[in-house]
Amino acid sequence: MLTANFIIIALTCGISFMAFSNAQLIDRLILWPAAITRGKEYWRLATCGLIHADPQHLIFNMITLYFFGRLVEPYLASRIGEFGYAVFYVGGLVVSSLPSYLNHRTDPGYRSLGASGAVSAVLFAFIVLQPWATIYVFVIPIPAVIYAVLYLAYTFYMDRQASDRINHSAHLWGAVYGMLFLIVVEPSVLPAFFEALVHPRFSRIG
Repeated sequence: MLTANFIIIALTCGISFMAFSNAQLIDRLILWPAAITRGKEYWRLATCGLIHADPQHLIFNMITLYFFGRLVEPYLASRIGEFGYAVFYVGGLVVSSLPSYLNHRTDPGYRSLGASGAVSAVLFAFIVLQPWATIYVFVIPIPAVIYAVLYLAYTFYMDRQASDRINHSAHLWGAVYGMLFLIVVEPSVLPAFFEALVHPRFSRIG
């Protein structure tokens, strides 16, 4: 079955591989706050998620998106329709890119690319639904909710440090967006989440 998640992965892989050897395509799609400020090129808030720094960056994001998106998509489709997941994903790209744009809108040298913000949104939407599911981090099994706490703490710390070239802000705000979107769409997930926390039921991703 051709799902929105599959289409997003295929489109992202196709454009990313083209961009690896096409600097002009990267320049047209990348999150470049100065270009948005000067030229009103707001599409960059979303199109930056169609390109990646290298194949490893792309593969890691798309594998994560495949495993968790295929579980989140039917849930959203049952609540807000068949296009709900696509809207959620694009929203994740935009929302996770906005803080970077606002913080660097006068910096002509700042650029960011990758789908990590939207992928974080999908992952954390899944964690709200299944907080005790087992997630494998470098082959190490860890409950999803524990991973979420560690991930958010690390991402917040690294964002404050600004000591590397990774856009930790996009990861952080993508995660927050993913959780809030799910709660707005289906408010009952919040009490269900807290109920699950106090009554752990460990499971594998299926």
